[in-house]
Amino acid sequence: MGQPVRDYLLTLCVTAAVTYLLTGPVRKFAIAVGAMPAIRARDVHREPTPRLGGIAMFGGLCAGLIVANHLANLDGVFELSSEPRALLSGAALIWLIGVLDDKFEIDALIKLGGQMLAAAVMVLQGLTILWLPIPGVGTVALTPWQGTLLTVALVVITINAVNFVDGLDGLAAGMVLIAAAAFFLYTYRLWYGHTIEAAAPATLFAAILMGMCLGFLPHNMHPARIFMGDSGSMLIGLVLAAGAISVTGQVDPDNMRLFEGSERQATHAMLPVFIPLLLPLTIIAIPAADLVLAIVRRTWNGQSPFAADRGHLHHRLLNIGHSHSRSVLIMYFWSALIAFGAVGYSVHSTSLWIVIVIVGLSALGLILLLLPAFTPRAPRWAERFVPPRYRRGRRRGEGPGAASEEAAEGQQGPVDGQMETGATGGAEGAPGEREAAAGAPVAAGVSGVNGATAIGHRSRTTDRRAAGSTRR
Repeated sequence: MGQPVRDYLLTLCVTAAVTYLLTGPVRKFAIAVGAMPAIRARDVHREPTPRLGGIAMFGGLCAGLIVANHLANLDGVFELSSEPRALLSGAALIWLIGVLDDKFEIDALIKLGGQMLAAAVMVLQGLTILWLPIPGVGTVALTPWQGTLLTVALVVITINAVNFVDGLDGLAAGMVLIAAAAFFLYTYRLWYGHTIEAAAPATLFAAILMGMCLGFLPHNMHPARIFMGDSGSMLIGLVLAAGAISVTGQVDPDNMRLFEGSERQATHAMLPVFIPLLLPLTIIAIPAADLVLAIVRRTWNGQSPFAADRGHLHHRLLNIGHSHSRSVLIMYFWSALIAFGAVGYSVHSTSLWIVIVIVGLSALGLILLLLPAFTPRAPRWAERFVPPRYRRGRRRGEGPGAASEEAAEGQQGPVDGQMETGATGGAEGAPGEREAAAGAPVAAGVSGVNGATAIGHRSRTTDRRAAGSTRR
């Protein structure tokens, strides 16, 4: 069993490495072709930032599939199933639509049609929901039309849920990374714990998805050097949906052998089986809730469901006083609690401690929500590993300039709806940052603003525009 784990880790690492290494050149390409729109009143970021990060993520997806196809323990997935090919076909189509939207701003209805078409392409190649486990009834077989409609609906919902939550630096990639990690643990247990080979494609998809997000995050953490754009958010949403479709609609609960015989005596007796099979829905619970609330809010106000606004969950966190970074971490926390809580329940559904831990962590999450002004301080031994604002003593080092730097750090705080401007002391003396400090617009090609890698100084301007939803 150890060898398959190593193969999955190798696939994940290759995917992450390719995505990471491609993002720098893709960033330069996005700047060169002008895929870097001007700051809008509803944007959170403070300087023009290129999109098209999905190009690098698609390169990582292709690299992961190629590597997995040549590994002894994973090549069987490609021989026995057409799902990897179906995923690649749908991903290529949705990625192309996203790239066009990042550059030319195509109509929302055209994007919706493209999402449905990408889902239909996967259905035609065998990636579809064949049956559904229903508590109290059992496994219900679906007709081809029912399976197709349900598959298309799940793909469209997941893609738009991820797209809607992509409003802060690192938020969408981090939340999908957490969801993919929980999903991997569950599907790996199905495959090797219950010897269900039908879960193998979903396990591979989860490993590749983790690599895509992990490789892109260093470039996308606040302050982001590049946005994934619709080419990235729709892509990872489709990969997440593909794994959900594969394991939810094609893994028969009877094969899990959790009951003696196939008779189900009561609904409560089979509940532990059906809840894990709904895990793909729980891992997008936060984005899906945000999507539903956005549709209801915009429809209630007489707007189009696709109209941009600043009422998303992450923007509400900013409005009540949380900084940019803390808002992202809080969203990470709730996503992890829901996803890994479902995984824990699927393993020990009768254990009381699972419920106690989830309740305790939920209480902790509520406390974090109610303390937007609280700034934790790291212990002395960990200060070198945390941002300067979490350190107890001098923040830049010893010397005459340390006090002034600490004072400047102390002046940093939430503005424009209690949002963090990001003035934590970047490269001192960089031309682009001196202009930013003086309030001048930052040119697209200034050194220190548009560097090609995720390593090094990141400029942060103090332009205080009204903030709101950002479309990336």
